[in-house]
Amino acid sequence: MAKSLYLAAMEARSGKSVVALGLMELLSRRVRKVGFFRPVIASSDRPDKELHLILNRYNLEHTYEQAYAHTHDEARRMTAEGKYAELLKSVVGKYNQLESGCDFVLCEGTDFTRVSSAFEFEFNADLAINLGCPVLAMVNGRRRSADQVMQAVRVARESFRGQGCTLLATIANRVDVDLVDAVEEKLREDGAKEGAVYILPEEEILGKPTVGEIATALGGRIMQGDLDWLNREVHDFKIAAMQLPNFLNYVLDGSLIITPGDRADVILVSLASAFSETYPNISGLLLTGGLKPEPQVQRLMEGLTQSKVPVISVDKDTYTTATSVNTIPAVLRPENDRKIATALGVFESHVDVKELGDLIVGAPSTWVTPIMFENDLIERARSDRQHIVLPEGMDERILKACEILARRNVLDITLLGNEEDVRRRIDLLGLSLEGVAVVDPARSEWRKEFAEIYFEMRKHKGIHMNRAWDAMEEVSYFGTMMVQQGIAGGMVSGAVHTTQQTIRPAFEIIRTQPGRSIVSSVFLMCLEDRVLAYGDCAINPDPNPEQLADIAISSAETARKFGIEPRVAMLSYSTGESGKGEDVDKVRDATRIAKERSPDLRIEGPIQYDAAVDPGVAKTKMPDSDVAGRATVFIFPDLNTGNNTYKAVQRSAGALAIGPVLQGLNKPVNDLSRGCTVNDIVNTVAITAIQAQSMKGAS
Repeated sequence: MAKSLYLAAMEARSGKSVVALGLMELLSRRVRKVGFFRPVIASSDRPDKELHLILNRYNLEHTYEQAYAHTHDEARRMTAEGKYAELLKSVVGKYNQLESGCDFVLCEGTDFTRVSSAFEFEFNADLAINLGCPVLAMVNGRRRSADQVMQAVRVARESFRGQGCTLLATIANRVDVDLVDAVEEKLREDGAKEGAVYILPEEEILGKPTVGEIATALGGRIMQGDLDWLNREVHDFKIAAMQLPNFLNYVLDGSLIITPGDRADVILVSLASAFSETYPNISGLLLTGGLKPEPQVQRLMEGLTQSKVPVISVDKDTYTTATSVNTIPAVLRPENDRKIATALGVFESHVDVKELGDLIVGAPSTWVTPIMFENDLIERARSDRQHIVLPEGMDERILKACEILARRNVLDITLLGNEEDVRRRIDLLGLSLEGVAVVDPARSEWRKEFAEIYFEMRKHKGIHMNRAWDAMEEVSYFGTMMVQQGIAGGMVSGAVHTTQQTIRPAFEIIRTQPGRSIVSSVFLMCLEDRVLAYGDCAINPDPNPEQLADIAISSAETARKFGIEPRVAMLSYSTGESGKGEDVDKVRDATRIAKERSPDLRIEGPIQYDAAVDPGVAKTKMPDSDVAGRATVFIFPDLNTGNNTYKAVQRSAGALAIGPVLQGLNKPVNDLSRGCTVNDIVNTVAITAIQAQSMKGAS
């Protein structure tokens, strides 16, 4: 298989950023060290948007300067001076320097906007041949009929092949969403779909600049507002030149309001609209003319602490500002998780990523980096769509994670809480959660049924019907019952609630799997080149030998679900038969019990951590073991040891710790840390969906 791919567009504004992002996501699942290269960038005076996005999002090991060869002006000058061959040679030399340190390089072709398309095509074709890269060709489907898109695909394929290029696949991007099926059908009828052709629909949001992009382009000053709102897309802009009653008739959801800084009436009404359930939610307020509201008005604005709407001041007049806003392009930036999630959602929903990955690089690498593992979680969760319930519907981090998962089209989500409050919270945060259901347990039609089921389950414990009815108003109990009844495949909680509040309902309602004595947990520890499982680091303070054996078997099963071949190390302060004492005897007994219960499981214990992970130490201490030095699942003797060890490895080795992942329940429920990040929530929800897939298959 080739070690590189050349992404080449046939014309400007074809949306290469979206495809480059999707390809990097795909490659990061399969290749350890990916490089990104652009032969020519616009200028050395300002950052290239593609390089800035890719290098920052994927933490590539090479520098910005290593990732490009020339600027547009340099390339034009060399061509005009008859030094075209020298230009090609220079690009190849710079590329080879980068490639030598990478396992694979994605090369994104030029986008000369002031040269002929014929010259650009020939330049990209010549580069692809001289770099030895197969080509992924892109055509722009925007504002084209199905026949025109089909013709563009045919021309691209014939053109690159005619130049002697190896054409790997073709992507038609920005196709009208209503024409995607028609284009697919015409390609099949025409026979043009010889080889791989993928059709990506136009996504309106990706073509909209954000409030922050507009502020930066205009040199604006942020007066107030939530910085996260700077990533909100501006769907249109409105100039407030009318009296208020007439002006309000024209405000739409996502509008950027442009008004002179001394129009106190417009400013206050625009900010107040954020709290109104009857008016659209604006994206921002742009004050022109360098004018500031009067001090009394500013004080009133500052008191609207719940308003997250950005207020931006610019020096130019209203007309000039509005004219400039209309020309500001949309850009994919590494800090804009919302827009990146949308772009990846479009790519991954319309490209067969397994098929394309096999075409590009073949089988996945045996190395597993944190980025690879996280991306694989998302892809596996999407492969068999599940429904996950999140009880903490008012938490900002939960809602932001939901938006990312929804935009990437990973799974179905239900949030719990008062629907009016949750929807208002979503609006105040400036999020888009279309398609995400909100259920209020207090008003749900399921509450009575759930209460009756819970009463029958717990009446032997003295629970009365009134208590069962009250329990089903609590979001943790209601969400757990949704999982038990098969309405949802799994539940994730703990961003606000304690671990006890999250798992107690699961103990009472879902209960443990047959043959499992306890519920336990593992952390999936993503190191630089592999993923390990650590258990139990979150639930059981001091398990006895039977429970420790149970934890080992459960952890091995969990590891296998997530692509980790289990080789289990039962950790202790001594290795083999050398140690004596109650603690090491517990581990020795647990190892024996685990072997009896699961004879095929590769397990070793007691064993010290160094002997479990280091082949050199293992050769000395346990030379005949097939686990020592190669362990992938580490079972700690107690919670104190496990919790401290996982945190020490996380901090000192820079490992990504995903979890805790609960195991041993009949259906998946997972607990979050109250200090969790949005990314932690995304990963945990994806893990829960994968657990739901496997449990569904086993049922």
